Amino acid sequence: MTEEKIRVLIAKPGLDGHDRGAKVVARALRDAGMEVIYTGLRQTPEMIAEAALQEDVDVVGLSILSGAHMALLPKVVQLLREKGLDHVLVVAGGIIPDEDVPKLKEAGIAEIFGPGTSTQTIVEYIRNKVAEIRRSRQNA
Repeated sequence: MTEEKIRVLIAKPGLDGHDRGAKVVARALRDAGMEVIYTGLRQTPEMIAEAALQEDVDVVGLSILSGAHMALLPKVVQLLREKGLDHVLVVAGGIIPDEDVPKLKEAGIAEIFGPGTSTQTIVEYIRNKVAEIRRSRQNA
């Protein structure tokens, strides 16, 4: 039996136009054997949640540098949950002040990867968490 590939949606919510980090992470995840869908720049939370639903992803990775993370990231999680995507792991990366991290985790962002995080750390985190989620769904 072959293991099901992990499907990851990488999205850039909001108006910032810098996506180098998102593309680096997308490539690292692809090179690690995951299927990666990149939505491109300037996505609304509604567009991201709909893409996650249509693409049947395991993970939504949000990259944000604009400072609008406290407004946009919880909204994405809320819309995913409203669409019944409770099993989708949501992670974020970008410029996010340390004092905002606990609030974002309370809002449903599983992990936040700041500047300098190695791509291997992100790959391993996603692999481990998705395996954990899949096991719990099989046992439910």
